[in-house]
Amino acid sequence: MSAVDLEKERVGSEPLRRGSTSRWAKVGVWVAIGVVLFVFPIVFSTPAVTSIAVFSVLFMGSATAWNSFSGYSGYVSIGHAIFFGSGAYTIALIALHLQLTGGYGLFWYIPVAGVVAAVIAVPVGLIALRTRRHTFVVITIAAFFIFQLLAYNLSSLTQGSAGISLPTPPWTGAGFNQRFYYAALGVLAVALLLSVGMRRSRFGLQLLAIRDDEDRAAGLGVKTTRVKLTAFVVSAFSVGMAGAVWAQFLGDIHPQFAFTPLFDVSVAIMSFLGGFGTITGPLLGAALLESLQQYFVIQYSSGDLYLIAYGLLFLAVIVLLPRGVIPTIAENYGRWRERRLQVKSEAQATTPGMAAPLGARGLSGARPTAPVEH
Repeated sequence: MSAVDLEKERVGSEPLRRGSTSRWAKVGVWVAIGVVLFVFPIVFSTPAVTSIAVFSVLFMGSATAWNSFSGYSGYVSIGHAIFFGSGAYTIALIALHLQLTGGYGLFWYIPVAGVVAAVIAVPVGLIALRTRRHTFVVITIAAFFIFQLLAYNLSSLTQGSAGISLPTPPWTGAGFNQRFYYAALGVLAVALLLSVGMRRSRFGLQLLAIRDDEDRAAGLGVKTTRVKLTAFVVSAFSVGMAGAVWAQFLGDIHPQFAFTPLFDVSVAIMSFLGGFGTITGPLLGAALLESLQQYFVIQYSSGDLYLIAYGLLFLAVIVLLPRGVIPTIAENYGRWRERRLQVKSEAQATTPGMAAPLGARGLSGARPTAPVEH
């Protein structure tokens, strides 16, 4: 076999090896993240730490679910608090009317809250998704305020501004927060699996096509309204379950807290901070911002200093990393790797008696001539 054939075989097999190694590396990273999240409340069992962890994991799941619609389709929703509050009120009304005691028994109804939120998302989506992006934002805001007013005024169902108290679980000490942490972790797992499944499927490609150019996607045969509505409903399901866990953890809910615009602002900021439209971006953004926010609340609860610190942190990241943390890191790594491969290619091309890689050949396909030793 000639030197040229050997070089072709070597260069042709390198991308396969790199691709296989990259896939296994990604699997290893996800396994490591899962292990860390699972053992976290066991290693750090302090009530203050586990309380912060519960909220952080809940918002990691909520931001992931929000991003699975808004990040992939390009339609920024400011109305997902509808589904968060619907899930919270669903679990509260189930506990109230079925006279359930707090504990594991009520955990089994968390998926029911997700289903109710998904059902509510159908008419909301049918109305809002008839419009395009900027008008869609306005309609979701209007829909949110309608549901907030309904929670106030349907006192026979929601008990109005008095709110609803949920039964207290029979758990004490560190075990109280740990059990809710694992319930929140289950919601995160569901939201993440749905997000990854959507992104890696033909359905996800259709969503990304809508985000890039909706008219062109429709011209290529994509049922744009159906695809957007499906993603909207799937996203609402996970957010509704997060609202159910949140309501049980707090123990009582009120309209102004269950249906709050701060929820939508928070998950949007988290997704944009970590990386809008990526899988890991919302996880990183929520873990960072929610944990810091809860920490600032505990440290500076006597005033509004935590809001100042929270805002300065976000402003610094937006100025330094406007595209988000994950895309910026990926872009810088790609440039570094490209420069490294280029330097390696040039070094091989100028080494006497060494076959140059195929990528170093000219447009004609001819091999560069090695320098002749005198």
